[in-house]
Amino acid sequence: MSTVLPKSVFPFFKKLEENNNRDWFNENKPEFKAIEVEVKKFYNSVLENLNKHDDIDKLKIFRIYRDVRFSKNKLPYKTHFGGSFIRTKPKLRGGYYLQIQPNNESFIATGFWEPAPADLLRMRKEFEMDDSEIREILNNKKLKSIWGAFVGDEVKTAPKGFSKDHKAIDLIKKKQYIFTKKYTDKEVLDANFINDIDIAFKAIRPYFDYMSDVLTTDLNGVSLI
Repeated sequence: MSTVLPKSVFPFFKKLEENNNRDWFNENKPEFKAIEVEVKKFYNSVLENLNKHDDIDKLKIFRIYRDVRFSKNKLPYKTHFGGSFIRTKPKLRGGYYLQIQPNNESFIATGFWEPAPADLLRMRKEFEMDDSEIREILNNKKLKSIWGAFVGDEVKTAPKGFSKDHKAIDLIKKKQYIFTKKYTDKEVLDANFINDIDIAFKAIRPYFDYMSDVLTTDLNGVSLI
């Protein structure tokens, strides 16, 4: 395991940004593979920390190769590392994400990226019925100081079947319930980065506990699992 990222990760990606083609990548693949080994060790250290206070089913580190079949961007390689940490279902919901990207674009994220339609409806119904508990969690001083407010896509006015005048419409109209926290390149390479990630992930736990409870019960609070 490794608690620091290799300093070569950002220079490599910056060179790849300027030479995003197969010939250059194949020529420099040994350097990439060496960096990848160290980066994967770091992700596994993050996983190890997470499992001390949560239950992670799996870590998925995404490949560098881009799927260009349905994209206007035909560049063959990503210029970042990305990995998601998936909590153990069905009892635990939500997930964590870490992206290592140059030019001060690295970030961590938590929450619900693409909720299944049934889960999205259940969340919206909960907020329609009672938004007091979720607002208390969102306004928690520690959570707010680390994560700020929700980010993500939302509908313009109101989802079908909901009133645009509802007092919780700001929550109901969201399609994603996620938080992000950005880091500079300097912060990412600092020895304290791994601890900062863990502190942030710990701070989101009340939100995950609440949402997991919502998504494993019906509107009457009866367990679905």
